[in-house]
Amino acid sequence: MSPPVAPPGWSRWLVPPAALSVHLSIGQAYAWSVFKPPLESALGLSGTQSALPFQLGIVMLGLSAAFGGTLVERNGPRWAMTVALVCFSSGFLLSALGASLEQYWLIVLGYGFVGGIGLGIGYISPVSTLIKWFPDRPGMATGIAIMGFGGGALIASPWSAQMLESFGGDSTGIALAFLVHGLSYAVFMLLGVLLVRVPRTEKPVESGPSVLAGPQVSAKQAIRTPQFWLLWIVLCMNVTAGIGILEKAAPMITDFFADTSTPVSVTAAAGFVALLSAANMAGRIGWSSTSDLIGRKNIYRVYLGVGAAMYALIALFGDSSKPLFVLCALVILSFYGGGFATVPAYLKDLFGTYQVGAIHGRLLTAWSTAGVLGPLIVNWIADRQEEAGRHGASLYGLSFVIMIGLLVVGFVANELVRPVDPRHHVPAPKEAAHGRRQQSESA
Repeated sequence: MSPPVAPPGWSRWLVPPAALSVHLSIGQAYAWSVFKPPLESALGLSGTQSALPFQLGIVMLGLSAAFGGTLVERNGPRWAMTVALVCFSSGFLLSALGASLEQYWLIVLGYGFVGGIGLGIGYISPVSTLIKWFPDRPGMATGIAIMGFGGGALIASPWSAQMLESFGGDSTGIALAFLVHGLSYAVFMLLGVLLVRVPRTEKPVESGPSVLAGPQVSAKQAIRTPQFWLLWIVLCMNVTAGIGILEKAAPMITDFFADTSTPVSVTAAAGFVALLSAANMAGRIGWSSTSDLIGRKNIYRVYLGVGAAMYALIALFGDSSKPLFVLCALVILSFYGGGFATVPAYLKDLFGTYQVGAIHGRLLTAWSTAGVLGPLIVNWIADRQEEAGRHGASLYGLSFVIMIGLLVVGFVANELVRPVDPRHHVPAPKEAAHGRRQQSESA
């Protein structure tokens, strides 16, 4: 299935809303924690078991993006958005059946495996199309779409909580909530499927740069370059640092100020989590747009260098000042979101637009790795410190030092990024033929 070519005069500003309809939907993944307590109560699950659908979903996101990236490039954004719609919505419908029958394995299969495939394909589906429509501002364009993934939980979290309150927290109520999610997201994502278009020419902006300007590298060749693996390290380190706070935000701020005269309440901790989500979302559009002005390497210097400084401030002075702790955490989470949104434009700068969606998909395996690494570092060390009799901020000191070290590693990797050697470039005639073939197939 190929998307229709945009008619003359069609506004490129209709493409970001199409992408947002998909990303706002699959961004529900960040709101999975709303379902954890009722699932544990209704099905007798442990905290580890109730986290499994989310964890499997993130793993499948990285794997499906990596292995499906070439198919997304070959078949176009409408095909990819359709696959994402079917998988993501079907995942909820399977989960609804599992909750109704009290068969937890169906929820894991549905939300984690099937829905996770929808997450990965949906996440990368609009990337190359947006870059082709906005060759003059690729950071801003991808930032708008990927902002939706970060902000999806701001909608899904209260919506899911309200449904569980209305339907009940038993297995029947959970099943109904899953069913409504599956049907509602199918309709919302369908808007993106119907709206998306590809540009008629290689220059969607009058007097703008060609989408095939500069070096063009295939996905197969890209993974053979040091630039790809350096960016893999950069993304993995940045995500590990951000998710280390995000995954344990509420208990972390509570522990930091538990021994002070002004401990943090449960309500305040929940508000802190909401603030982090907002920073994550704002960073995706704000920092990625800034990268169009100052360059991709410079913005990652900010993410990694300033991020390390923020971690150092929390480790040294965080337990003595709540405003300092909150401010530093918000900055780190804005860098976390910004890193996700900026990396497609960084890939475009290095490898061109030829197969940037497929390259982006392969790079997202760094996210899967970081999704395991970040929580493991913070939780494992905190558990060991607690067993040793420590408490409060001292539970996190060592993990913060490790995070600083990882960010330094990412900073060095970013400094080592250089233009791709011409021997990896796709020959110019092949690029032109590829562009003509895509247009003829779309027509």
